[in-house]
Amino acid sequence: MKVLGVDTSSPCASLGIIGERGIIGEATICVSETHSARLLPSIDGLLQDACVALTALDGIAVSVGPGSFTGLRVGLSTVKGLALATGIPVAGVPTLDALAHNVCFAPQMISAMIDARKGEMFVALYRGLGVRGVARLTPYLAVCPERFSEIIPREEMIFLGDGVSAWQDVIRQCLGDRALFSPGHLNVVRGTVVAGIGRQRLLAGGADLLPSLVPIYVRPSDAELSWNQDSDASAEVTEG
Repeated sequence: MKVLGVDTSSPCASLGIIGERGIIGEATICVSETHSARLLPSIDGLLQDACVALTALDGIAVSVGPGSFTGLRVGLSTVKGLALATGIPVAGVPTLDALAHNVCFAPQMISAMIDARKGEMFVALYRGLGVRGVARLTPYLAVCPERFSEIIPREEMIFLGDGVSAWQDVIRQCLGDRALFSPGHLNVVRGTVVAGIGRQRLLAGGADLLPSLVPIYVRPSDAELSWNQDSDASAEVTEG
């Protein structure tokens, strides 16, 4: 089974193709160009470089968040379009799960962290299971530094993700020498990891229905917050 993995949850876009024998091709691009401008050409380029036709894919896996609202929408809409055009089954993969898989062989607890902006992080805690991946121990959370300090267990832990560097001082205040930081190249979600997790789901019959394949947001988007604020203001005017 050949599976394409797509991650657009952060400014870095990562694509990967895996098959029965492992990685067939992979590309990770961290540039300022938007995902909407580069995603389809990048998918086409990777398929061509790997000598894999789109119709030869047996599945597509896509990260579903939490992460960048705009990035997730671009990734999901692109994958849904490809699936509708070809009939290829799709599996959604939680972004933090895929990130935690980068260190699944570590004996320590794992904290996967993605910058949520507005002074918050998307966070989930895991235990590594080696070849079986990871076990998630918490819900997907959007937390501020104060809340993070309250909930983080006081034990040795590996931190990884694009949000770690911004919170290193907070993490060290909480855990001191028990805080371990992954190398930089492990702080991004890899398309091949998304593909691998999705492949296992698809092999087990876990394809998602396209209408039900939606992002994991954890908190309202900026557009929703703006709408709610405008609605509240209108209500106040009406009541007045």
